[in-house]
Amino acid sequence: MEAIGQFIPLILIFAIMYFLLIRPQQKKLKEHQAMVEALRRGDQVVTQGGLIGKVSKVKEDNEIEVELSEGVKVRVVKSTVAQVLNKTEPAK
Repeated sequence: MEAIGQFIPLILIFAIMYFLLIRPQQKKLKEHQAMVEALRRGDQVVTQGGLIGKVSKVKEDNEIEVELSEGVKVRVVKSTVAQVLNKTEPAK
């Protein structure tokens, strides 16, 4: 009986850590993955490096082509997109 009593604080600490740290982090990761999967041509994005540009091409191999200014295009790994500033409307 005393052995169970010694493990209760440890179990409580793990439960608190799960609800305060692990669960919100998993939720944020899922939201980021959904945002990355929804990227389309014409979306204005910010990369984790702070570059702001417009998506000019979405490639299948987990990368996109971003136009930073007229004639300046760079290839960016999709997962490094930090934020989508302006979404384009889907073609009808």
